[in-house]
Amino acid sequence: MARLERARVSAFDPVSPVPVVARGAGYEAYQILRWGFTVLPIIAGLDKFFDRLVPWHQYLAPMVNRLVPVDAHTFLMGVGVIEVIAGLFVAFKPRFGGYLVMAWLWGIIVNLLLIPGYYDIALRDFGLSLGALALARLATRFEGV
Repeated sequence: MARLERARVSAFDPVSPVPVVARGAGYEAYQILRWGFTVLPIIAGLDKFFDRLVPWHQYLAPMVNRLVPVDAHTFLMGVGVIEVIAGLFVAFKPRFGGYLVMAWLWGIIVNLLLIPGYYDIALRDFGLSLGALALARLATRFEGV
């Protein structure tokens, strides 16, 4: 108990009388996920304009490409803008941003499942979506700490 009293208490969980402390493994996991899901979508989103990491158009299902009213590069630049916005939401509102990134990844997964040979990347993105869900859940305890 003495150790808990020495910890910096910055908020109280509305569900539990236990104080929320800005330290410990749970808080560290929250911060790792929060900043990872902030920086990485922003980098990927900005790269949709430059194609330095990868030629992003290869990940756009031909069916999706036919459905959108613009060429693939223009569509992917719009995708990039949304990814940057999602990363900023995670930075400032991780509880909402985590769910937003999770849903966005599910959309990417559906797109990838429409392309034969990209199932491994869809599986990886499903794992990432679970991380985004974990972030949103942890944010219910640590957001604002």
